[in-house]
Amino acid sequence: MDRSSKSKPSWGESGICGLVLFRSTRMLVCCAFVYLLIGCGSDNTQGLTEVQLVTRGEYTWQLPAGFPVPTVQSDNPMSEAKVELGRHLFYDTHLSGNGTMSCSSCHLQELAFTDGRNVAIGSTGEHHPRNAPGLTNTAFNASLNWANPATVTLEQQAPVPMFGEFPVELGLSGKEEEVLSRFKQSDLYQNLFKEAFSGDAEEINFGNIVKALTSFERTLISGNSPFDRLTYRQDSSALSTSAKRGMDLFFSEKLECFHCHGGFNFTLSSTHESSSFVEKPFHNNGLYNIGGTGAYPPGNQGLFEFTGNLEDRGKFRAPTLRNVEFTAPYMHDGSVATLEEVVRNYARGGRKISSGPFAGDGKDNPYKSGFISGFSISDEEVADLVNFLKSLSDSSFLTDPRFANPFESGAD
Repeated sequence: MDRSSKSKPSWGESGICGLVLFRSTRMLVCCAFVYLLIGCGSDNTQGLTEVQLVTRGEYTWQLPAGFPVPTVQSDNPMSEAKVELGRHLFYDTHLSGNGTMSCSSCHLQELAFTDGRNVAIGSTGEHHPRNAPGLTNTAFNASLNWANPATVTLEQQAPVPMFGEFPVELGLSGKEEEVLSRFKQSDLYQNLFKEAFSGDAEEINFGNIVKALTSFERTLISGNSPFDRLTYRQDSSALSTSAKRGMDLFFSEKLECFHCHGGFNFTLSSTHESSSFVEKPFHNNGLYNIGGTGAYPPGNQGLFEFTGNLEDRGKFRAPTLRNVEFTAPYMHDGSVATLEEVVRNYARGGRKISSGPFAGDGKDNPYKSGFISGFSISDEEVADLVNFLKSLSDSSFLTDPRFANPFESGAD
């Protein structure tokens, strides 16, 4: 398609950009709608969440309005018992080789299930090469790693932090029996595993641990942001005037943000139950151009490390922008500190590093995406765009007791 011939998305009174943003919601099944009060403030509009109750087998999803049903693997159907077991396992340090770390150590609920670090640190203290990705709406990700197109299900991904050695994360390799014995000796886990896997001859095993963890992770769905209140509840006061201007910029051909961050989940790398075609795009956004060769730092060259194709140098998955306000620092290596810095890097068409071992001008990276061409933007427009990105924040997701640590006082 000739990009110059595209028209700017038109936003009606309801705020719905039907063609560009929500094309993936057209195949939603018909569902009953209920309203749940999730807040007790005086502003009833902000406290009211429109939820779709969708039953699949013995499990009923509570989905935000406009969201499709997540894809679930046939050998791991959802159940409340598996979700509850998975929540306990997610927060339990017994699920690490040395007993010092849990999944939640790198995925904190108050930070939209990121850790706030530039790069993750494993249970042995090893620094990882990449930033810990957030888990917001991870059930809808078409690929699960920063730059590995082969990892397409949560069940494929979960064993990597558990048993991986390069780098070590939870560090279970070589300690499998020791770790399983911790759960087998626990009355709590004996009951939880029995509830979740009552038909299995041996209920406590790593296969079932993976199934429980991924069942819990699929429930980490966020869709109660000011943007959602504007779009689905026609609450014209949900966004500030500045954020509305930023929304126009976001969906404009001038900035082209939506080309990589489109769809109901603000990433094109999405899939769901009704998907007819699954995209797994990866992009080079001009973050590096070491020595003018197109290279990225060693061990962090993106899709190239998987395919060996030079044109894949620096290509990484574009994550969801939902709750992006809470997931700093940004990019695959956590090398960009603020949303304003992100915007300005894109405005110049790539990041320039003037000195040091990674010096180079990302604007001239030969493998950079054609959508990263640069644009002129005023300081006021930068603020507007950042305010729109913050309107994708769902504060209820950060405090939802369904996702909280079950071992802490006050957790549901």
